[in-house]
Amino acid sequence: MTRGAPRSESEFVALPDKALRAVCGPNSRHTALIEDAFSVLIEAPGGGISIAGHARDRARVKEVIAALADTATAGEAVAEAQVRVAIANARSGHFPGGPASKTPAARRTGGVGPKTAAQAAYIELLGKYDLVFGVGPAGVGKTFLAVAHGAGLLMRGEVDRLIVTRPAVEAGEKLGFLPGDLTEKVDPYMAPVWEALNDIMGPEQLRRRRDKGEIEVAPIAFMRGRTLNHAYVIVDEAQNASRLQMKMVLTRLGEGARMVVTGDPTQIDLLNPRDSGLAHALGLLDGVEGVAIARFTAADVVRHPLVERIVRAYDAEAK
Repeated sequence: MTRGAPRSESEFVALPDKALRAVCGPNSRHTALIEDAFSVLIEAPGGGISIAGHARDRARVKEVIAALADTATAGEAVAEAQVRVAIANARSGHFPGGPASKTPAARRTGGVGPKTAAQAAYIELLGKYDLVFGVGPAGVGKTFLAVAHGAGLLMRGEVDRLIVTRPAVEAGEKLGFLPGDLTEKVDPYMAPVWEALNDIMGPEQLRRRRDKGEIEVAPIAFMRGRTLNHAYVIVDEAQNASRLQMKMVLTRLGEGARMVVTGDPTQIDLLNPRDSGLAHALGLLDGVEGVAIARFTAADVVRHPLVERIVRAYDAEAK
C-alpha cells in the first residue's frame, strides 16, 4: 500500500431481518447500487451487512444503510428510488431529519417525510414562514409537500380553509374545447392537485371537507377581489401566472393566512415568457421579511430515476 493512502478495511453493521431484507433489496439490487456508488464491497452473511472499503466510503454507506433501515423499521417499503435518494444524501453530507421533520397527513403512515435534504429544508420553511416560494423542476415534490403541509394544518384546525389555485394556462390545450360548465372544464385541469389531496386525506374526508367549503381548488382568476383570512393558500404552476396575476394573488393574504407559491421557471406556457410573474416576484421579494425561497435542482427529483436524467439533459441543452 502506498504510504499515506487510505486503508481498506471491513466492518459489520448488525440489522434485524426485516431491515436487512429491505437494505439488500430484491436479488441484492439495493446493495449493488450502494456498492457502485461508493466503490465498496457489501456482503450479507446473516444478521447484518459487512462493508469492505476505505473508511470514508464505509461511513457514507453506513449512513445509507441506517436511513433505509429506519424506513423499513417504520413499516414503509424501501424502493429503488429511496435507495438512490439515500445515496445522494450521503454523498452531499446532508441527511433529512427524523420523525420531527415529517409533514402530518392522515392516510400516510407516520406522515409524509422528506426524501432529500432540499425537501427537509422546504418543509422546515413551510412551518416557519407566512410566504414560501418552492422553485425547481418537475418531480421534486414541491406541490405534493405543500399540499400535505396544508392538509395537516387544516386537519389540526390551525387554518379554516385550504385553497389551491393555478393560472388557467394550458400546455398546448384549450379549456374551451372541454365539455361542461366552467367547474367541469376546470376540474380535469386541476386533476394533479385533486390526486394529491386524495392520496393524503382519502376520498371520504376529501369529499366531506370539499362539500363544507373547507377545501377549494380554482383558477387564479377566482382569487380577484377576495381577502383570504385564516386560510392556507397554495399557488401552483406559478410560472404561468402573469406579473399582474402574481401581484394580485400575493396581496390576497388576510388575517391568519399563509401562502406557498410553487413553480418551474423553465416550463413557462405563456405566449410571452418574459411576462411570467414567478421570476419577477422571486427577484423582487428575495430578502423581504417573512418571505422564504426554497430552490430545488435535478438532484432532488424523486420520481422514476430516469426523470432526473431527463431534467439534466434539458437543462444542459438550455445552457
